[in-house]
Amino acid sequence: MQKGVLLVNLGSPDSPTAKDVKPYLDEFLMDERVIDVNPVLRNIIVRGIILNTRPKRSAEAYSKIWWDEGSPLIVISKRFAEKVQKRTQLPIALGMRYGSMSIKEGLQELKEKGVDEVFLVPLYPHYAMSSYETVVVKTMDVQAEFFPEMQMTTLPAFYSNPDFVKILSQSIAEGLKDFDYDHILFSYHGIPERHIKKSDPTKSHCKLDGKCCQTNSVAHHTCYKHQCLDTTELVKKELGLPEEKVSTSFQSRLGSDPWLQPFTDKEFERLAQEGIKKLAVITPAFVSDCLETLEEIAMEGKHQFQEAGGGDYIHISCLNDRDDWAELMAEWINTWEKSGVLPEYHIQ
Repeated sequence: MQKGVLLVNLGSPDSPTAKDVKPYLDEFLMDERVIDVNPVLRNIIVRGIILNTRPKRSAEAYSKIWWDEGSPLIVISKRFAEKVQKRTQLPIALGMRYGSMSIKEGLQELKEKGVDEVFLVPLYPHYAMSSYETVVVKTMDVQAEFFPEMQMTTLPAFYSNPDFVKILSQSIAEGLKDFDYDHILFSYHGIPERHIKKSDPTKSHCKLDGKCCQTNSVAHHTCYKHQCLDTTELVKKELGLPEEKVSTSFQSRLGSDPWLQPFTDKEFERLAQEGIKKLAVITPAFVSDCLETLEEIAMEGKHQFQEAGGGDYIHISCLNDRDDWAELMAEWINTWEKSGVLPEYHIQ
């Protein structure tokens, strides 16, 4: 069989205009794993309310971070795919869960190169319904409908892989090199609390009581909160970061239902009010810089922190197309090609 690789990232509007942002948001927010409510209610919320106002605001946000080459996430993902391709003999294709450069187009590209065994790589370190899971489900649906002859192997969430943690830690260390920080905030993308409970295969372990994430369980294989907290702890250990100078928060909430806490914007205020003057922020839920990192954290976060009384502020870039990150991905791919073995990771 001919093997190949499909890298899948989030996606982006085609341009920073309300005209192009609206269909992108429609596809994204109508995903049943993003807004997981009754389809009729989801249609009312998204198409009756959100899409009447949000595209213009989102377009303004995108325009702040848009590059001459296009969407930062798309440009970075392409650069990363090119670097990985140089380090493996297998054909590499790139797809997006939403927007242009679809998953179907990525699989079609591989088919035209004779590929019938695909290594699916969701470019998300952590498992969540609204990120990792929706990529896997969508790809399987497309494969079943249009490419039934293809076999599929999926890269597991790699948040705790030792080699990944080392590279993430190295990138953070480089970002902190000339910054005498008072505090480091690990800000992860937020999700509704109900997603945690829905993803719990035991239907009883995840109580979100502050204790379940520290109690060993099979539920941790699909528990986003546990995996985020674990990444923070692993990086903290790898870099020898002082306990009192590190904390974790969650950003980008939507609606009034309970979401994972503490909220990043509230943490900016709290830290500033408690006397933190030099703050570094890391966004490890993303491997590629995007709207949520470049605008929400690097720009708005800085403003919020300083408005609350804080001082110096830096956002440490995502791994993006770092050579060591591309080398690690190629290593995972080449190992799978030769032996079928997937990367090592641990579950606590």
